Amino acid sequence: MTVLGVPKPLWKDEELVMLEDAATRFFEREIKPDYESWVDAGIVDRKAWVKTGEAGLLCAAVPEAYGGAGGSFAHEAIITETLGRMGLDHFGIALHSAIVAPYIADFGSEDQKKRWLPKLASGKSVGAIAMTEPAAGSDLQGVQTTAVLDGNHYVINGQKTFITNGQLADLIIVVAKTDKSRGAKGISLFIVEPGEVEGYRRGRNLDKIGFKGNDTSEMFFDNVRIPAENLLGSEAGQGFYQLMQELPQERLLVAIQAQAVIERALDVTIDYVKQRKAFGKRILDFQNTQFKLAELKTEASFSRVFLDHCIGQHLEGNLDGTTASMAKYKITDLQCQVVDECLQLHGGYGYMNEYPIARMYADARVQRIYAGTNEIMKVLIARSL
Repeated sequence: MTVLGVPKPLWKDEELVMLEDAATRFFEREIKPDYESWVDAGIVDRKAWVKTGEAGLLCAAVPEAYGGAGGSFAHEAIITETLGRMGLDHFGIALHSAIVAPYIADFGSEDQKKRWLPKLASGKSVGAIAMTEPAAGSDLQGVQTTAVLDGNHYVINGQKTFITNGQLADLIIVVAKTDKSRGAKGISLFIVEPGEVEGYRRGRNLDKIGFKGNDTSEMFFDNVRIPAENLLGSEAGQGFYQLMQELPQERLLVAIQAQAVIERALDVTIDYVKQRKAFGKRILDFQNTQFKLAELKTEASFSRVFLDHCIGQHLEGNLDGTTASMAKYKITDLQCQVVDECLQLHGGYGYMNEYPIARMYADARVQRIYAGTNEIMKVLIARSL
């Protein structure tokens, strides 16, 4: 339990508590010792993916028949939150397990599931999803990448950018236009395995403000030919529907990451102000510090309860896109606010990279941008009025 002291939610049963303990021990033993070297290198060692797969911590919600752990989104939520709580959130397994894998599990054919899900669950294949383009971010209908049917193959041409796990990706879900004249109904999703095709080029590992250890890439597709059976879904044109079905979970996942950092920021800051002194007394003993932390704890407690409500709704199949957008927008905004205020309480030391709060500050900003900007979240929420 963090400093919030909020009771355990109903969705978090004893099995999940055991998973949390097991995941904590695994990450402490196998991930934490090498983590800083991966951050410095800008990419996670591939061996870490395999180790995590062997521990059963990849694709936890994928059925056992396809190599997964046979759990639910609750298991993914616990694993994601544990990484955030431990400050190991540059390890991009949340996207791999809870965003990429579900597209195949939910929309793939039996052959596709058997072919690709075990590779993802084992960590032998690293997953990515290629939505964003240089001229198309949150506007998914604006993608320019095309996939043209040519006999029993599709030919893909286009460019993607800001693709998480892009440097390591062995399996990429590519969003492409199969019919430019049909708007949203002309979008389709394809599986591309870079090692199996010609014409694919991986661009540079992009230099970001934060999330340094989570490789982010450009991708180029120049007449990339893939078998027609690599189309996700029974026919072309289902991509936008598939994206709309999965994006609420992606946005909920971002909110989970944000909440974990909020609580970690409060924990490390309270510990700091109890030890640091100024003018002969602890920083915590100043009324300004007490009031500020009281405000942040209150806000964080509200967001924790709302987030747990959203997770519970999602597990019951009742989380709508509007509510997921609320969670993503509000909790990531709060993350940036809390981390900024906590850094301020650290004084000059908060600006030093050796203090955890500094990295949290750099990492927080992107949360309000990806998975749909917070401005787009407000547009989606407004449509429900």
